[in-house]
Amino acid sequence: MKANQILIVTCGLGLAMALTGCGMFGNKKQTVVSPVLPHDREAIAKNAKQLTYTPEEIKAGVVKGDWAIETVYGKPVVGETAPYLKFVPGEKRIYGNNGCNTINAVYTYNPKDSTISFSNMASTMRACATEGLTDFEINTALDAVRYYTWRDVDSNYYFTFYDADHREVMQLMHQNFDFLNGTWRVTRINDMEVNLPDMKLVIDVDELKIHGNTGCNVINGDMEIDMDQPNSISFSAIGMTRVACRTPEYETAMVVALEEAASAKPVNNSEVILYDAMHKPVMTLVRSSDN
Repeated sequence: MKANQILIVTCGLGLAMALTGCGMFGNKKQTVVSPVLPHDREAIAKNAKQLTYTPEEIKAGVVKGDWAIETVYGKPVVGETAPYLKFVPGEKRIYGNNGCNTINAVYTYNPKDSTISFSNMASTMRACATEGLTDFEINTALDAVRYYTWRDVDSNYYFTFYDADHREVMQLMHQNFDFLNGTWRVTRINDMEVNLPDMKLVIDVDELKIHGNTGCNVINGDMEIDMDQPNSISFSAIGMTRVACRTPEYETAMVVALEEAASAKPVNNSEVILYDAMHKPVMTLVRSSDN
């Protein structure tokens, strides 16, 4: 079997048993298929429609989008790559990674009784490290899932999966950056107060784009979301017009701060702070009356 193919093994206990070869639990059926799974988080996170929930979807308990696996049976997840699940409602499938191997499966759920389960699981078969939380433990946990709850904590969504006896099996996190949508005045950059009414930033989470004004020049750029860390974002491909400015120091400071930003946290409904990788505040945004 080629390295980029998936081995589907069908037996009574699903993927967890499949990865052990089913042992003495009966005959196993093996089928080699071509992989259809995404290979990294970066490509998945760019599907903007999966990043946000509408109020109607929240009320209906819709299960969709990219979720980072945070804990399994109470243990923090440690893998060679970041373990995650991507739920695609239109296909009724999950795509993801168990920290080592790429996986997919069919998922079914019912918000009325909070049930959820996975079936027809498949995995690549790359040899994995045995230290920390292993890929086998994640697969076993998915096999056991029967119920779910979810909650909103500090503008991020969290799933908790439970087994048939309602014991906690797994926790997952979904980034929610809706709080960043809109037009913002820049009021502080690092330790410098800013009093330039025209220095504004417009953030479009759905399109993963930013544009605005430095107080002199127009800027545009891309917004990227890291699903592996809470509140983790970055801005890139920042372009700017080249009008000569009276206060270029503010303009330079704004662009540098955007390039250094590594996370965003809301202070309240009208104020957001961007932090660098060392958790130092680099920019304060106050919601503009233009919204």
